Amino acid sequence: MNKLLLAALACVFLSGSIEAKELLNTTWTGAAVKGYDPVAYFTDNKAVEGSSDFKSELNGAAYYFASKEHKELFDADPAKYLPQFGGYCAYGVSINKAVNIDPTAFQVIDGKLYLQYSKDILAKFNQDQAGNLQKAQSNWPALVESQGK
Repeated sequence: MNKLLLAALACVFLSGSIEAKELLNTTWTGAAVKGYDPVAYFTDNKAVEGSSDFKSELNGAAYYFASKEHKELFDADPAKYLPQFGGYCAYGVSINKAVNIDPTAFQVIDGKLYLQYSKDILAKFNQDQAGNLQKAQSNWPALVESQGK
């Protein structure tokens, strides 16, 4: 075989075998953010339970919304509303662990949603918010690689 054909076959083989892993915090039913409306954190500045009447699916997770308007906002720009670190506790990620969340323990920092295990952990996270965010961002890729699918 000539080199060009071998290179083409290698590209086809490699492109078909490389898939990005994901690590998403979902319930056993597949609900992200434990069924809470991710848009409400931004528009209402509070945790609001979503409704099965307003549901979107993205990357194998179901997102629920409190209203048709919130669903439409999400559908138009999901990345804007997705929680950071796959919806896992930001403080947990800062200590290199994928930890579940309490959807009422949250904050929006620089336009990004961060969820926490509890309100006490949220307070602990904020004792060194910048440092904990930096650690979490540094730890996240390895967590995805080791625990993602």
